[in-house]
Amino acid sequence: MEKILEVNNLHVSFDTYGGEVKAIRGVSFDLKKGETLAIVGESGSGKSVTTKTIMRLLPENNSRIKEGEILFDGKDIAKLTESQMQKIRGKDISMIFQDPMTSLNPTMIVGKQIMEGIIKHQGLSKGAAKEKAIDLLRLVGIPMPEERFKQYPHQFSGGMRQRVVIAIALACNPKILIADEPTTALDVTIQAQILDLMKDLQKKIDTSIVFITHDLGVVANVADRVAVMYAGQIIEMGTVDEIFYDPRHPYTWGLLSSMPDLDLKEAALYAIPGTPPDLLDPPKGDAFAPRNEFALQIDHEMEPPMFKVSDTHYVKTWLLHENAPDVQPPLAVKKRQRNMPNNYDKPVMVKDGVE
Repeated sequence: MEKILEVNNLHVSFDTYGGEVKAIRGVSFDLKKGETLAIVGESGSGKSVTTKTIMRLLPENNSRIKEGEILFDGKDIAKLTESQMQKIRGKDISMIFQDPMTSLNPTMIVGKQIMEGIIKHQGLSKGAAKEKAIDLLRLVGIPMPEERFKQYPHQFSGGMRQRVVIAIALACNPKILIADEPTTALDVTIQAQILDLMKDLQKKIDTSIVFITHDLGVVANVADRVAVMYAGQIIEMGTVDEIFYDPRHPYTWGLLSSMPDLDLKEAALYAIPGTPPDLLDPPKGDAFAPRNEFALQIDHEMEPPMFKVSDTHYVKTWLLHENAPDVQPPLAVKKRQRNMPNNYDKPVMVKDGVE
């Protein structure tokens, strides 16, 4: 499949009163045409910073791209000026934010908010833009779109507001749609409707999606591939089946074990011990080592490379080294592994995802 976006060795820092926060530390991934890539991890792992860097929405006064490139359509987004980026943002790459109420202007009818991007990027007349805005409201499942066009955000429910936000993001038929936890503020019934809507829209408009979430249950329903982030780095990447049924990093084990499972008899829900590291002073070696019950001595001394488990599965842990002890994942993970035969070759150490 054709790659539509490539992020290579991205480093992003924030300058604070306390010093330099190294928020993103060498992130690399690609996005293929028509696929959904989910980026998962705890709060503070770097998911939103990564995608806001792609959109160039980080504050200019205290953030900087220290190293790396973001390749889209033959251009390095990291090197574009703001005026150049404005021609891409909203037109070729759009974003759905977490809270629909803060994404919408409360003083403007929703129809005009959808029309803004259409007029700016597609140069349509007001009449044509209005027709397209009504069509978009209909596309995202809002009943009586002609009437709803003239209403204000406070006249919509939370789920309907999120549908309006999706309509705004889709207004210019973007090649890439970034969804930053778009269902977090909604109840579970509406979450399911929004996720079904996004899957349906992806098929209709043939867009690629980067889906940010901390909810692995959401990932199972929407993603083709999954990137697991921790402490500003991608520590495991694979297809959704590889991440769910054959995870290899202890952090991924922890995330999966912390998901409720009605078939397990244990009453207590698993929680990963400790807290993420302070990225003002990132730890030496493997950043997850202080929280990892399976940590080796080398984890405290040297950062692990990426190991290749399959052509699509890469993992950043010393446990995959040929000299590492055989460590078994927790019960909740082993239960999933039994549902998928392990037919992969022996892991191979790679550098930056390339053998």
